[in-house]
Amino acid sequence: MTPESEAEKKKYSYFVDDVKYDSAEPTITGALIKAKIPNFPAGYTLVLEGHGHEDDKPVTDTTVVDLTHGHPHLFLKPPANFGRKA
Repeated sequence: MTPESEAEKKKYSYFVDDVKYDSAEPTITGALIKAKIPNFPAGYTLVLEGHGHEDDKPVTDTTVVDLTHGHPHLFLKPPANFGRKA
C-alpha cells in the first residue's frame, strides 16, 4: 500500500450541534464547515467548544480548525439582542 492510498483512507471528524461530519483533510475552515451545514441560519455564529478551562472560541469563515487532535465539537450560537425586543 502506498503512502498516498493510506492518506486517502484517513478520515477526520468533527461535530456541530451533536451531528457528526467527516473530512478527508486534517484541517478545515469555518467557511467549509458552514457550507456543510444544511440551511445555516443567517446571523448565527459558529463556536468551537473549549477544553477544560479554555474559553469557547468564535469560528469565522477564515478560522482554521485542526481535526488531528480528537473530534472538535462546535455549536451554533443565535444572535444576541441584549434584552432588546425584536
